[in-house]
Amino acid sequence: MDALFTLAMNESVRWHGERSPFYGKLLASRDFKAQDVRAVEDCARVPFVLANFFKTHEVLSVPREQVVGHFTSSGTTGQKSQMFFDRWSLGAGQRMLDRVFQHYGWEEPATPTNYLLYSYETESDSKLGTAYTDNYLCRYAPAHAVFHALRRDGAGGHEFDVFGAIERLERWEKEGLRVRIFGYPAFLHFTLQRLRDLGRPPLALSEKSLVFLGGGWKGHADRAIPKAELYAQVSRQLGIPDHRLRDGFGSVEHPIPYVECASHRFHVPVWSRVFIRDPRTFSVLGFGRSGLLHLVSPYITSAPAHSVLMGDLASLHPGSDCPCGIKTPFFTVLGRAGTSKNKSCAMAAAELLGR
Repeated sequence: MDALFTLAMNESVRWHGERSPFYGKLLASRDFKAQDVRAVEDCARVPFVLANFFKTHEVLSVPREQVVGHFTSSGTTGQKSQMFFDRWSLGAGQRMLDRVFQHYGWEEPATPTNYLLYSYETESDSKLGTAYTDNYLCRYAPAHAVFHALRRDGAGGHEFDVFGAIERLERWEKEGLRVRIFGYPAFLHFTLQRLRDLGRPPLALSEKSLVFLGGGWKGHADRAIPKAELYAQVSRQLGIPDHRLRDGFGSVEHPIPYVECASHRFHVPVWSRVFIRDPRTFSVLGFGRSGLLHLVSPYITSAPAHSVLMGDLASLHPGSDCPCGIKTPFFTVLGRAGTSKNKSCAMAAAELLGR
């Protein structure tokens, strides 16, 4: 498998070097060529692009007329990363999600399901990456009803409809259908808090319901709770068992789906490799060391985002340290590196919580 990944990265570096003037110059400045990727370890040497670079630059490796998807990272406010996807790149990301849902048995085409989406209710032409992903996830089980908790306010913004979310959860408990909850963990937490404050008794949703979160607590870290505490809160108040509660990691700059295993760890999937870099020297660090998260994947042809250095601090660990049985290494996200005025989707969403 490493040999196939190495070959794919070799092709990816060559593709972007020949088709993106920006990346071609970056390769030349690093004196790096596609043929320098001879083994999987060489993928760590592939020149990376800072994720924040995409907030101020639009770069393509295909003609603009081949772009079929244009997504941004920010919500109602904040500086936006602009990412462009051709048909191949968009399809590759979708196929990865297909494999994840098939692997965990979450593809249920014959089971009507109610969806509570803690993501932005969008217009038909919305470019928000998180909203696109959450809506796409509704394809794995037929939708009986869908409710967006971040409602359009008619003035170009959104409002968090906590009472609407509560009403749907209580209605769906009576219906008895499975419920799938996707989106930002902060909004789920605040919904459960409001349920408790209102004195509502715990709900008993179907044990086959699924919670799949993403986006983190960025911008509202002072109100965040540990993930294990949130999961316990969900199980206690909604009746969904722990193994049906998962978190996802990704970004519009690197929209590879990293999904928690049953033991709640982000194992590296077959279509990616992960490295941890020293924030000062950018040298690759070993297992257990904390540094900047460097993500590598040959999936994308539309833009040179095959090697991206994120603004997240993380650590990498051997797969044997996780009891779930998956053998690939896993990474732990420790937080954001430094501070910035740039706001992600999660930060914009957090502003809604303060209203």
